[in-house]
Amino acid sequence: ASSAGIVVLPGIEMSCQLDGASVHLLGYGCDPHFEPLLDELALVRVGRSGRLPEVLAKLNELGMPLTEAEIAQQVGASPSLGRPHVADAMVAKGYVTSRQEAFDSFLHEGGPAYASRYSCDIRRGIALVRRASGVPVIAHPWGRGRDRELTEAKLSELVMEYRLEGVEVDHPDHSAETRAKLRPLAERLGLLQLGSSDHHGHGKVNHELACETTAVEVYDEIVRRIKSRGGQLARGFKAHRFSQAMPSLSRSRPLRCPMTFLYSDVDFLKVVTGFPLVLSLALLFPTPWA
Repeated sequence: ASSAGIVVLPGIEMSCQLDGASVHLLGYGCDPHFEPLLDELALVRVGRSGRLPEVLAKLNELGMPLTEAEIAQQVGASPSLGRPHVADAMVAKGYVTSRQEAFDSFLHEGGPAYASRYSCDIRRGIALVRRASGVPVIAHPWGRGRDRELTEAKLSELVMEYRLEGVEVDHPDHSAETRAKLRPLAERLGLLQLGSSDHHGHGKVNHELACETTAVEVYDEIVRRIKSRGGQLARGFKAHRFSQAMPSLSRSRPLRCPMTFLYSDVDFLKVVTGFPLVLSLALLFPTPWA
């Protein structure tokens, strides 16, 4: 990776909630040995796997029986089991044609095969990320109608009282109209504005690598803040920009600024890179999550 000029930025994505509504929190550059954050992430992982029996029972009632072994085949080396793995197992059994169909028809929040689970309060999550020397950012805040729950007033509260530092603006789940409303709000609140393809592997459609990118100056500011706090930057990678190293990516689209994507189906690693890359969690979290 280093020889290709790729820069890797470690981070986490936490499943959180704000007054009962689902919110995804990103933490860039967190200390991977900060125990309070590790403990919270362990609770989230237990919640993800603990609801599996209920999900399987509901699918069985719907005439789509699956076993835990069949789900495990989709998990691979991931330390975290989630709905995308269930969706992929449904595709493998021929119950649905795509992961998206599985979510849209059965696994979405409130859907016939959905089961609730533990998630961290977003206020506590932001505090934990900051205490771990990281930069807290809310992922796709207004995607799929979430602007009705994560209102301007609530975003302002998270910035003023809990020191939220950024939001994803350019994201496949944000329409042009949504971005036009979110961008000036982020500017007024002084939030970093990120872009993300939110790539979860080939099973997630319409989230191709580099379909959305983060401006170079925003990436540089995130790195500056991480360094100033003594946070975690990936070891063993050259600290230079990579756009010249990969002249094109994804349908010959020039890549002139950093992009973020989620590794496979794991909710615990984000990287900034220039082309598809498979990374092990052990690279960044060798002891707690090996």
